[in-house]
Amino acid sequence: MPSAFATNMRFKLSILAIFLEVLIIVLFGIFVRYENSQPVTKDKLFLYPFFQDVHVMIFVGFGFLMTFLKKYGFSSVGINMLIAALGLQWGTLMQGFWHTEAQTINIDIKSMINADFSTATVLISFGAVLGKTSPVQMLIMTILEITIFSCNEHLVVNVLGATDTGASMTIHAFGAYFGLAAARVLYRPGLKEGHKNEESAYHSDMFAMIGTLFLWLFWPSFNSAIAQPDLQQRAIINTYFSMAACTLTAFALSSLVEHRGKLDMVHIQNATLAGGVAVGSCADMNIYPFGAMLIGSIAGLISVIGFKFLTPFFSSKLKIHDTCGVHNLHGLPGLLGGLASIVAAVAHIKLGETETPSAAMQAAALGCTIGIALVGGAFAGLVLYLPFLGQAPDENCYDDSVYWEVPTEETQPAGQFSDPGDHRTVNINV
Repeated sequence: MPSAFATNMRFKLSILAIFLEVLIIVLFGIFVRYENSQPVTKDKLFLYPFFQDVHVMIFVGFGFLMTFLKKYGFSSVGINMLIAALGLQWGTLMQGFWHTEAQTINIDIKSMINADFSTATVLISFGAVLGKTSPVQMLIMTILEITIFSCNEHLVVNVLGATDTGASMTIHAFGAYFGLAAARVLYRPGLKEGHKNEESAYHSDMFAMIGTLFLWLFWPSFNSAIAQPDLQQRAIINTYFSMAACTLTAFALSSLVEHRGKLDMVHIQNATLAGGVAVGSCADMNIYPFGAMLIGSIAGLISVIGFKFLTPFFSSKLKIHDTCGVHNLHGLPGLLGGLASIVAAVAHIKLGETETPSAAMQAAALGCTIGIALVGGAFAGLVLYLPFLGQAPDENCYDDSVYWEVPTEETQPAGQFSDPGDHRTVNINV
């Protein structure tokens, strides 16, 4: 069982973070350059608003979505920021190594968007192990997962030639099943019956809903950011209507599956986003708005059902404790997105004027992604299982005070006052 001393991050986190940043700076100095081969055009600057939207999703949307735990808000937002800051740098390198020119990685706004995408996979996996891992573990997981993600993305896009513009497969399904595999290896029997801090409060659910709204509003940009310029509008429209249809379905199913007909905030925070995940793989295909709405409606349905029935089954039977339910928001809708792209390919739905994706390659991409994610996540879980990485004991999970200086309560017991410059409590004898 980890001791209080083992959770002290003073040297572990500091040394690892500084080492990684120095390593990255050295690698950037050797390989990374601005893209100066041709003048910057308006077409390239046109991507900057898309980059802003995706950036907000990464740092604000994902961060606040995970603040539902009543005593884990600092870690949800703070470690999310830590992961994202490391991930976008490491992702630039890992993705860039597959596209070097004269041993040089040329960066532009599109590469920055792709770097944010690579970070999203880790943030999805973070949701599966939220509250049970240390900052040091998450830094290590970021390095491992983005490295494996970049290899899988290269396989799917460049080797198999599959289409996955909104990354239903390469980001959402990959991140979810990577996180689930890691969670299985890191399973804690002591948490089988739950934990007193693994619940929300009224204010924490409100903060989580802020994350939901940011993600909901900017998801059309996420799915269209790297689409071909002539297909971006189609990707925006398909995502727009898919999410709208998904939201109505999620509200309907949330009320239906509860015996008293009340809405569950967990469903509303998460399942309303499933349409954006599911439509991603075929966002830029000519599936028509009604097709996008159909995909979104199915995504909302399976997401709510997943939260209601699959999450308890995974925890009790498969020993996979998925804190945020990433399987229901990213895993199942990601699978649906991959399957939808296969159906679209079989139906010979065109991507551009003449281009039609291959159903076999779409199927191969989905299978490879799930397989690599499960194996990679299990490997990462084994590495993170090492006992000296600062993980908290079971009784201290889901508690910010293990790794953060937490403000004292606003009300002090009678006969005490709090020194604003000190966290200690001073007694007064009258």
